[in-house]
Amino acid sequence: MINTVDFITPPVDDPYWFGQISAANSISDVYSMGGKPLTALNVVMFPAKHLDMGILRDILRGGNDKVVEAGACLVGGHSVDDNEPKYGLCVNGVVHPDRIITNAGARPGDTLILTKPLGSGVLFNATRAGKFSLKELEKSVLPVLAALNGLAMEKALAYDLHACTDVTGFGLLGHLVEMAVGAGVHPVIEFAALSFYDGAESMYDKGQTTGSNKANRALVARFPLAIQRTLSRAQEELLYDPQTSGGLMLALPKEQASLLLADLHTAGIRVAMKIGEIVAGAPGVTVR
Repeated sequence: MINTVDFITPPVDDPYWFGQISAANSISDVYSMGGKPLTALNVVMFPAKHLDMGILRDILRGGNDKVVEAGACLVGGHSVDDNEPKYGLCVNGVVHPDRIITNAGARPGDTLILTKPLGSGVLFNATRAGKFSLKELEKSVLPVLAALNGLAMEKALAYDLHACTDVTGFGLLGHLVEMAVGAGVHPVIEFAALSFYDGAESMYDKGQTTGSNKANRALVARFPLAIQRTLSRAQEELLYDPQTSGGLMLALPKEQASLLLADLHTAGIRVAMKIGEIVAGAPGVTVR
């Protein structure tokens, strides 16, 4: 049995999108361990005296739609009157004890695959600040974030998957460090292979940032980081950008990686990409 609890503050003003993305973000914790979600409980904080209850209804509707899509059941929840809306799920799932996938099993020789682009954090903040188009966010970013990671994990489990983590609040480098420390290995990332949401780099270039970049940078700084190519400040910030409902980072044998990538693309996960490899060495990260 897997039990996870996760909730977020609104990344967007639209309550239905908020509910969908929050639920997908919460359910992903079960998927990333190879599990199947079974039940979910709403976790709600809402300023009932200041916002229309119709907003809460749409948040919960979005969350419920994602729970149903995942094949799970929404069985209740808990609400608290709070100054700022927050929403997520407590998700219960199951996985065979011998088939639990963790972020600590990567091995030298593995290839790393990432199933969603990066850069959502700065785009959310830029949209709130009126510097990025809400229409463009809804068109090209929100549908990807609201997409469940279940199909990607289903395809990955058909291979010799050694490790997995969903890339969320710690940013790409933060989650790579977790993987490196957990397995005692050294990830090497090809910057040119990474995919970013359109507009994310330009927002950093124009001075936009997030409240988590600084903390993510401090986390990564505790371990060796080698950036072996010239990156602009904006490009470097993208490596620390916090994701909401980000993609899965999968580590599997090199000889199986192309087959999995083809399966992901055929299944409609066309943004999945090879981003690097795992080598022997002290825990840390190299960006080439």
